[in-house]
Amino acid sequence: MSAPNYSTVSYDMFVLIGIPGLRELHMWISIPFCLMYLVAVAGNGILICMVAVERSLHEPMYLFLSLLAFWDLILSTSTVPKALSIFWFDNVDISFGGCVTQLFFMHFAFVVESGILLAMAFDRYVAICYPLRYTTILSHGVIGKIGGAVVLRSFATVFPIVFLVKRLPFCRTNIIGHTFCEHMGLAKLACADITINIWYGISVPLLSVMLDMVTIVISYGLILRAVFRLPSHDARVKALSTCGSHVCVILMFYLPGIFTVIAQRFGRKIPKHIHILLANLYVLVPPMMNPVVYGVKTKQIRERVALVFSSKGKCCKG
Repeated sequence: MSAPNYSTVSYDMFVLIGIPGLRELHMWISIPFCLMYLVAVAGNGILICMVAVERSLHEPMYLFLSLLAFWDLILSTSTVPKALSIFWFDNVDISFGGCVTQLFFMHFAFVVESGILLAMAFDRYVAICYPLRYTTILSHGVIGKIGGAVVLRSFATVFPIVFLVKRLPFCRTNIIGHTFCEHMGLAKLACADITINIWYGISVPLLSVMLDMVTIVISYGLILRAVFRLPSHDARVKALSTCGSHVCVILMFYLPGIFTVIAQRFGRKIPKHIHILLANLYVLVPPMMNPVVYGVKTKQIRERVALVFSSKGKCCKG
């Protein structure tokens, strides 16, 4: 039997089958997915509005937080609505352009958020180590430049992936065993050498994120050293409490990602549907939990949200 002639076929439509092996449970799985997405959209939307409207929250910490909330919305919205359409309406088709767009924004948002977390670590470092120069060092102009640099760096890191994918011919199959498109999952369907995709897709984004992680750890090492040098116990407790919410967000962002990478690399005995569920939770849980963590841990945000809802309640009663 002669080998199939792949060169005569090139797919421009793909099929996202959802979670392999759990198709009959798609409707049930969609319920927590939908609820988590709604919480993420509502929580981050409220957070962005609070920071935009309340002048007392126009401080570096809250401006960075609003940037994180915005990119949380991009990260979750780039993947979850399509997954829900697969679960609810069996809308499994996606064009090649749509697939590339989805994977670009997902990877782009991920690298941007890593950079924002680094900027927030720098913010805490300046606030604790140089409190008298805090507003001078982190002026609104500097914050804008930091935000622009983070976005430009992330764009420069992720955008080449678009060209690396677009150059590939797809002729083996057009079925993607996932709820969304991601770089290596799509590249593995190509009938061409994907060595460059593998090296770039793993090394460059991973190195940029790893560099962020190392710098964040160094920043918090310097912060802890400064905190434990403070003469007052109350001052030490207050300084550590201001960092608590940021540390929680950092752990929620990086730990699931690290676990997912380790599971994909070494967990070959782990069923495919577990990998896909983990990947979906990774784009759902941090965006859902970030506003909750900051709302609970940050007094100013908690008070402002309570004030807004209490005033609305009074208006409704009136």
